[in-house]
Amino acid sequence: MNTAIVHEWFVNYAGSEKCVESFVNIWKDADLFSLVDFLNDEERKIILKGKHARTSFIQNLPMAKSKHRLYLPFFPLAIEQLDLTDYDVIISSSHAVAKGVLTKSNQLHVCYCHTPMRYAWDLYHQYLKEAGLTKGIKSWLTRLILHRIRMWDYTTANRPDYFIANSKYTARRIKKTYNRPADVIYPPVDTDKFGCVEIKQDYYVTASRLVPYKRADLIVEAFTKMKDKKLIVIGEGSDMAKIKAIATPNIEIKGYLPAGEMTEYMQNAKAFVFAAEEDFGITPVEALACGTPVIALNKGGTAESITDLKNGIHLNNQSPEAVIDAVERLERNYERFSPGEIHEESLRFSRKNFEKNITEFVNNKTEEFFRQ
Repeated sequence: MNTAIVHEWFVNYAGSEKCVESFVNIWKDADLFSLVDFLNDEERKIILKGKHARTSFIQNLPMAKSKHRLYLPFFPLAIEQLDLTDYDVIISSSHAVAKGVLTKSNQLHVCYCHTPMRYAWDLYHQYLKEAGLTKGIKSWLTRLILHRIRMWDYTTANRPDYFIANSKYTARRIKKTYNRPADVIYPPVDTDKFGCVEIKQDYYVTASRLVPYKRADLIVEAFTKMKDKKLIVIGEGSDMAKIKAIATPNIEIKGYLPAGEMTEYMQNAKAFVFAAEEDFGITPVEALACGTPVIALNKGGTAESITDLKNGIHLNNQSPEAVIDAVERLERNYERFSPGEIHEESLRFSRKNFEKNITEFVNNKTEEFFRQ
């Protein structure tokens, strides 16, 4: 079977690219397609095994490398210009428009959906507020663009033959947004790269992009009220100034750290704290692989990866008070948590399991599809 792999854009190595990395591991002879491809040599070697993607016209537009998201109004047109007529099987990795590629009735299209386009659907109003686009001409222009994107996104929901979601939470959102069912296969986590440390030190750690929806600010605010407890904050982003302004001496802000250093902090931490509502949430699972219990929201993907009083503590809501309550519960019950057992629990999210499950799913659907 001639196979094509479609992804929105290759500009860095993040969660969705880790899925594509596995797709390339499985379908070694597949051709790659994306709106743009600006990976550096190291990222290209890891994700695409040295390959280059066939790109859309956006690749050649001004500032496409650093500002490709500004061309959002052209994404639907661009993704439909990718010519996939020579392929039997198409695997799309979609968090925006990749699912909208054009295919024929005799081509099997399986979409691994990381999320329906959040800024067009459930985060629409939050996006407008955070971008300062609640009123004025720019606001109405943005609303019009996103309205048209929503219409296109919904009408293209029937293009994939099958949807795979990265969590039960995302599967529910796919059903709500597109009225399509989705099987669940959790995304790959490189659990073998995170050694389990049994003896923990007396500090908490949080790590994420410091942007509003990650809610690192409320974690920091909570620890300003628990001055006897140390918090280490890893990451950078638009909320950095806000976080620095409220941080007290018990809070150490590290900014960006290389992967190895961040892993060391997660391995030795008393617990990892994470307050975002995520579609899945890879970083909390990486902390589990370190044998570190996780305090995380009982909503979204972390409600599925974190089991209360087994490998972590659930936050009941996104508030400093909920974080304080969770920290107190963790400390009262800390003897329950076994680093070795927490590490073992994380292995169900391993890359090996992901590649096995994806291979079986696509092979079964391919056999059914071409037997008809």
